[in-house]
Amino acid sequence: MSSRRKPSRRTRVLVGGAALAVVGAGVVGTVAANAADTNGAGPAAMPAARAGDLAQTTHLTLKAAEQAARAALDAAVEDGRQVSVAVVDRDGNTLVTLRGDGAGPQSYESAERKAFTAVSWNAPTSELAGRLAQAPALKDIPGTLFLAGGTPVTAKGAPVAGIGVAGAPSGDLDEKYARAGAAALGR
Repeated sequence: MSSRRKPSRRTRVLVGGAALAVVGAGVVGTVAANAADTNGAGPAAMPAARAGDLAQTTHLTLKAAEQAARAALDAAVEDGRQVSVAVVDRDGNTLVTLRGDGAGPQSYESAERKAFTAVSWNAPTSELAGRLAQAPALKDIPGTLFLAGGTPVTAKGAPVAGIGVAGAPSGDLDEKYARAGAAALGR
């Protein structure tokens, strides 16, 4: 019979932890050594993107989006109209949506979709609605609405946002209010 005692649980945990620390240190040391350049001067440099591979974009600030939405809603209220207004960024993401007092429940989503459509094609939605006769499948593109009431906002010739208005008795009025929002931005 062997006179050896079984190590306690605490001893096994301590020995196992120490072994794990030694192995971990070896792995970290190996990774660090492999990351160093051949001169041993430090970590290898990450490759940099070439200037031709980068694009610079301009985005509308949240403050400007709020200003545009408020100007569009105020123009509608001044005419006694209950509308919803949406402002989306260049990528079609909603920045601001205002639902005016008494605006219909459908107007909220319609305003967002008009804004999305305007920025996607960099054209007022009233113009885009005319294109449906030649390409009726356009109306099937998710998130779009080819009804008057959306206008793009541009900077340096490129679209940076879209403003959509819905709820007035006609698309012409919706678009008039959307243009008032764009005008508040000096566009």
